[in-house]
Amino acid sequence: MRLSNNLMYQNNINKILDNQQGVASAQERVNTGQKYLTVSEGPAAVSQGMLYSNKIQTNEQHTKNINQLKGRLETEESILAGMNDAILEAQMLTIQAGNGSLSKDALASIAGELQELQKSLLNLMNTQSEGGEYIFSGYQDDIQTYTFNSTSGKYEYQGDQGQHEITIAKGVDIKSSDNGFNAFEKVAARLDVLSNQGVATGTITSGSVYVENQGEFDKFHKDNYNSDPDPLVSATINTYNVRVVPGATPTAPAQYEILRDGTPLTPPVTGEVTDEPIEFAGMQISLEGDAPGQLDFSLEKPHKENVLNTLQSLITGLNDGLLEGDDFQQLLSDGLIQLKNASEQVVFTQASLGGRMNVVQRVTDSNSALDINNKANKSNLVEIDTAAAISELTKQETALQASQATFGRLAKLSLFDYI
Repeated sequence: MRLSNNLMYQNNINKILDNQQGVASAQERVNTGQKYLTVSEGPAAVSQGMLYSNKIQTNEQHTKNINQLKGRLETEESILAGMNDAILEAQMLTIQAGNGSLSKDALASIAGELQELQKSLLNLMNTQSEGGEYIFSGYQDDIQTYTFNSTSGKYEYQGDQGQHEITIAKGVDIKSSDNGFNAFEKVAARLDVLSNQGVATGTITSGSVYVENQGEFDKFHKDNYNSDPDPLVSATINTYNVRVVPGATPTAPAQYEILRDGTPLTPPVTGEVTDEPIEFAGMQISLEGDAPGQLDFSLEKPHKENVLNTLQSLITGLNDGLLEGDDFQQLLSDGLIQLKNASEQVVFTQASLGGRMNVVQRVTDSNSALDINNKANKSNLVEIDTAAAISELTKQETALQASQATFGRLAKLSLFDYI
């Protein structure tokens, strides 16, 4: 078949253009690092690569969330550590106040130190995040966590029981804060009787009831206090009676029996009335007057008290100057037990916080490994092998140069070259 000059020229031009396109395509792959320049070149691989890209982006967002969460948890950990230090210092001061040789001025000085610790604790409990949110207010983080109610004379929690969460991995949500209700309001107050001054009737003119052995009384209280709201249960079921009757003979000492809501205990608790207080379930019961008569007292309902109000009671009592004897010891006992319970609640919250931080670290390691795998899989699917891509570019450039050189020689061919 005879080739015309036009056909020869057109074939060579087409070849050069194809080689130029090959060079351009190879160069773009080197520059972009992409194995496929269009979806049609590898639809399955490109589609799978896009799925891995989505996973990588999601993981990047989880990493940002983790960094934010770590910052918040570390901030809270520091706050709780500072609070516990302040509470322990308050405990030491309360023990110091129990030194019977201290003057009223010395007690007032201790009250001043407790007041400064109270201010420090209030400031820590009202800590705000970098964005201005109160970190212990739960979902109500635009409201100050604790405020003083001048009417009741109490510090009151203003937040709710919510806890914000941050997603750090698929299906893994970690609480980023603790609300003040769980951390500070769930502090058990000291178990006690409702009033240290019992209700006397008959020829018993007065009496007092003080808890002296707290451990024994706590066990008795927990075993016997009835909080059942059943209307069939007597409203005075938590009231105990010390009933005193004359002795069998005029010279015999009076006898007492302790009853619960008018019913004898099992086994019965009885004894002789002497000048010494009656000891019962960790309590010391003192009576004034003669038989017959009765002294009634009630167990106090278990309740909670936050550390700010515990300190407020101590400060008020130490500044009073009139409290003494058993009443003063009751004040210190209330303070010591409730400060101890407050410290334990803070430590419990710290432990929960530490558990979450451990989870965050494990998820961080897991996310890091997952990110490496996702990037490796994506690279295998849609990213070039640099060495292979450069070799391909070199090959395409060589082919282009060869086609250009060949075209140049063919373009000079004519019959006159051989004459």
